[in-house]
Amino acid sequence: MDGSSELNITVPTEDEMRARARALVPLLREKSDEGERLRRVPDAVMAAMKDAGLFRILQPKRWGGYEMHPNVYYDVLMTLGEGDMSAAWCYGVIGCHPWQMALFDDRAQADVWGRDTSVLVSSTYMIQGDARPVEGGYIFNGRWRFSSGCEHCDWIFLGGEVGRGSGNMDMRTFLLPRSDYEIVDTWDTLGLRGTGSHDIVVKDAFVPEYRTHLFMDGVMCNSPGNAVNTHGLYRMPFPQVFIRAVSTSSIGGLQAMLDAFVNYAAKRTTVTGAKTAEDGTAQLLCAETASAIDEMKLVLHRNINVMYDVACAGGFTEMSDRFKFRYQSAEVPERCANLAQRLFKAGGGAAVFNKLPFARILSDLHTGRAHAANQADSIGRNWGGVMLGLENTDYWI
Repeated sequence: MDGSSELNITVPTEDEMRARARALVPLLREKSDEGERLRRVPDAVMAAMKDAGLFRILQPKRWGGYEMHPNVYYDVLMTLGEGDMSAAWCYGVIGCHPWQMALFDDRAQADVWGRDTSVLVSSTYMIQGDARPVEGGYIFNGRWRFSSGCEHCDWIFLGGEVGRGSGNMDMRTFLLPRSDYEIVDTWDTLGLRGTGSHDIVVKDAFVPEYRTHLFMDGVMCNSPGNAVNTHGLYRMPFPQVFIRAVSTSSIGGLQAMLDAFVNYAAKRTTVTGAKTAEDGTAQLLCAETASAIDEMKLVLHRNINVMYDVACAGGFTEMSDRFKFRYQSAEVPERCANLAQRLFKAGGGAAVFNKLPFARILSDLHTGRAHAANQADSIGRNWGGVMLGLENTDYWI
């Protein structure tokens, strides 16, 4: 069934979507401890995000989505991060997938959304899968780590290569239903404990050709789904859209850290009788952090606007911009974790107690910065090397 044959869905305004996310922040804070214990996003939180329509922001209208400007999605992601970074992280990853689903062959879109347009897809893009060509598709095998929110999803995107190890560089995203893979409980971590980012195992699953998406099609902004999903939104570079799904929640986490610090430090008196509010170091740190948050938001919006406007005009984002935008996304978690570390230190001995949110937020930020897409040093070195005349070694741009 084509989504266009369903009952018309009323598309909210962009401001309404931002307001819905803001309204969920208290729930995310309330349920954050439960998520830590369960090592997954609590069902009530996932249901609330679905009921608010947050996962439809980047979904095509012909499949019941809102097809909104991607900055709405990133704004929602940052806001959720103020409540709980684990829930925001899962939203960032899973909420990006309706956008990539729109790039697949329309038959794959129908497989996922044909009966229920609220179905969610998880992922792990590590190129761990080995695809052996057979008639009509591939026999697929592999084991992957870090599938955030997988327990809440009915389908999955998995990174793989046709003839892995052969050197043919035929890298793809493979789409599989829940019956074709096993979730292995492995997620016991320092931070982002509530993401439930478990391992995935696939053994001899058949994946039809049409349920694969060539990596280079996403890079070159020319995918099978563009034939039916014609909005410029779906001609943005795939890597550039996804990398911000795993960096942007850090901005919300840092905002939560700053808000908690301001509320705590404004009334804090140290054991020596000094008032933190009168400490020049603490004062300057608050200003630096607030300014950095503002700057990172502005750069995020600017970069997305550039790529979105180019795509809507039928153009192709310049590679020089992609290198810059890639680095600016990767450095966000690094900057956020470093500033949060300083706030944590300024909080004194009381900051280590779990009754305050400082330790949890700091752990979440440090865990988020470990993602492969957030390795700012190596990504920056590659960009700098390209500027100096060396060959590019990073194709996730």
